Parts: sequence; structure tokens; C-alpha cells
Amino acid sequence: MTNNKNFPTSKLISVNGVDLEVFEAGQENKGEPIILCHGWPEHAYSWRYQVAPLVEAGYHVIIPNQRGYGNSSCPEEVTQYDIEHLTGDFVALLDYYGYKNAVFMGHDWGASVVWSMALLHPERVKKMVNLCLPYQVRGEKPWIDFMEEFLGEDYYFVHFNKQPGVADAILNANISQFLNNLYRKNVPAQDPGEGMEMINLANATVALGEPVMSDDDLSVYISGFKQNGFTPSINWYRNLNRNWHLLGEVSPIVHQKTLMVYGEKDVIPPLPNIKDFVPNIDVKTLDTGHWIQEERPDELNQMILQWLEK
Repeated sequence: MTNNKNFPTSKLISVNGVDLEVFEAGQENKGEPIILCHGWPEHAYSWRYQVAPLVEAGYHVIIPNQRGYGNSSCPEEVTQYDIEHLTGDFVALLDYYGYKNAVFMGHDWGASVVWSMALLHPERVKKMVNLCLPYQVRGEKPWIDFMEEFLGEDYYFVHFNKQPGVADAILNANISQFLNNLYRKNVPAQDPGEGMEMINLANATVALGEPVMSDDDLSVYISGFKQNGFTPSINWYRNLNRNWHLLGEVSPIVHQKTLMVYGEKDVIPPLPNIKDFVPNIDVKTLDTGHWIQEERPDELNQMILQWLEK
């Protein structure tokens, strides 16, 4: 198992009006780029178990901390975190390295950015691997409005939008406790509690289930959020309705070859009709929760490498 001593050191790269903290390995494999895109509230370090196997398989592995995370820029303006800016960072990163396109792999929010890359910049995406978060169908109502109607105002996506600053302050006051409570596996089933889930997690003094990672590994995430607080990364959520409008101008069909891996114990449900939108997709599942690349790294790596070799 890798630990932070083996994770590549980072460099700052100026692209698209921001500085991105980028970790890379396998520079000897120039010409075979794979870009790994983390989710919320994560860090490039969440891909630590994937680096060595991908380098060994001949890939030039590029892992940015996306804007709002780690040592990357954290713009003040909320709209700087919309999907045009987030995908624009990857387009500019490809240009920086002189790559026409790359394989993209995303987890959670990172998967959302990868799906959008395929829609907004299809010529820059060679193939895709997405973990946990399926393609998001653009329905008739903007996403936050839709979620509020079906999931209520306490659902965290909605709360982040309707009560800006409230959750940010509570998460910022309880960084270690929140992340320790969130990064758990085999959590016993519970009835949905009252109030906002992420605030409840930040305030909970007892962590359920088992930790996903060691204290050493978790400290990488904690220090990242101690540096920036949560507002920059939560601003990604505050652009969901804006993103809905931006994505209305492109075809909703993803043509690239895609691997979708779901965690069977994850709360995010599969999209049953995903093939209607992503015709060239292979769908797999693993017996795991949401933190899939950290909970089941060996099985996942094998699954990804076999698929990439096809």
C-alpha cells in the first residue's frame, strides 16, 4: 500500500487564470496521459493507490488539486467555480503539456467534471472512467430547484445554495471531526436524521463504522481544508443551476468509450437508462461504499487496467 512518502511531490502550474497544484508521475510515459479528478471534500491524494499501477501500465499520471483545493488557487467569486471554469482548467492543462486529449478518470464531483468535459470539450477526452457518480440527466428544471422539490431544503446541495455561509462556518470550526466522521466505511444503516446531513456530521462527537484511511492519510485532507476552509469547494455546489443552463447549449450524448464503476454500498443510486446517454459504456460494481478508490484499491485498479487494455 502506498503512503504519503510515495505520493509524487507537487508543482504549481499557471493555467486558465489560476495556479493548479499538480502531482505527476510516469513522465517517462509521455504521450499516454491520464488525468485523475478528485471529488468533494477530497484531495489529489485520494488517488494515491492508483498512481504506481497506472505508471507501470505505461501512463503519464497527472493529478491536479482542482481550484478551491490544497495549494491551488481559491478565487473569491462564486461563478469562478462553474463548469466552464472547471473544465477549462483541464483544457488548459492539456495545452500546457501539449496533449491533444487524455484518458480522464473522476470520482464523485470529479466524475461530474469528467462527464461535462465529454459534453463541452469532446475532442479532448479520449476515454473515461467514472466512479460512483453516474451521468446526470439534464431534466426540465435546474438541478437545485429539482432537488429542493424532491429532497427538501435541508438536503445539503440545496442548503449550500439557499443558506450560503451557514454550513461553511460549522464545517470550518470542526474540520478534523467532520472529515473523520465522513471518511468511514461499514457504517450501520440509520434512519435519515433531522436537519442538514453535513452539519450533523461536523457536529457529531462519535464516528460510526470504521475509518477508511489511517490518521496519517487523513491528515493530508485536514491540512488542505485548514488552509482554505470549505467555502471554495462548496462553491462548486453553488453553480449547479448555472451549470444546468451552460450545459443546455450542447448535445447531451457522450460518445466516448466509458467505464462506470458503482459502489454497491454507496448511497448514490445507479442511473438505469445510462446507455441512452452514454451508448459506449461498460458498467461494473464493487462491494464497497462511496470512497471506492481508497476502500477497494486493488480490485478497482485491476478492473480499470483490464478495461483500459481492451
